[in-house]
Amino acid sequence: MGEERPPAIWFAEQRPRKPRLSKERIARAAVAVLDAEGASGLSMRRLAARLDVSAMSLYEYVSSKEDVLDLAVDEAFAGVELDGIDDVPWREALAQQLHRGREVMKRHPWLPALMSTRPLLGPNSLALAERFYAVLASVGLAGARLTAVIGALTYYVQGYVAMENFWTGVHRDPAREAELRAQAQQYLGQRREDYPVLAEQADLVGTDDFDESFELGLTTVLDGIEAQLRGSGDSS
Repeated sequence: MGEERPPAIWFAEQRPRKPRLSKERIARAAVAVLDAEGASGLSMRRLAARLDVSAMSLYEYVSSKEDVLDLAVDEAFAGVELDGIDDVPWREALAQQLHRGREVMKRHPWLPALMSTRPLLGPNSLALAERFYAVLASVGLAGARLTAVIGALTYYVQGYVAMENFWTGVHRDPAREAELRAQAQQYLGQRREDYPVLAEQADLVGTDDFDESFELGLTTVLDGIEAQLRGSGDSS
């Protein structure tokens, strides 16, 4: 078994602050390092260098690199604005928040993966979760069903953006990407006898617009949720 992780930073007793540093400064610097170097490039030494302090001084505020990652994730989530999504229909409120979440995950490509490994208990994370839960609770969802719907929406966006970030990071040349898609489409066409449905239905050339594909997928998930609400008489 792996080494047991210490309690999350959100549960730790607040330590005295020194004038040169704060958890807020550490969080902002950690996000900058992660944006530039990725998760594998973040170390306490590199973070300290960016802050122009000694690595040991960081431990006045955090217990480990894990704490730094928690702070960075929550700092990134501060970029998801909640303004303008009150007093609108539930589908529109959810779609707006999810679209904004996607944009933040695209700006911080390390974020989707780290979301899966951290307790999302920082103030920004909890504010987003509270708004999301409140919207769905307002149309009658509760308990395990509410949790399942939250998961379906969250994991759709998180997984989609993780794939999108990876693909766009590898395929930076649009012409080369188009050529690759055409080659893959041709490959399926040549093997129609083995993969008849893929050859007929998999449009690898015409699905290169990530925004359009994301919107269609999100609409499909929301349609499914709305159909369930109507079936149970919960929709309003």
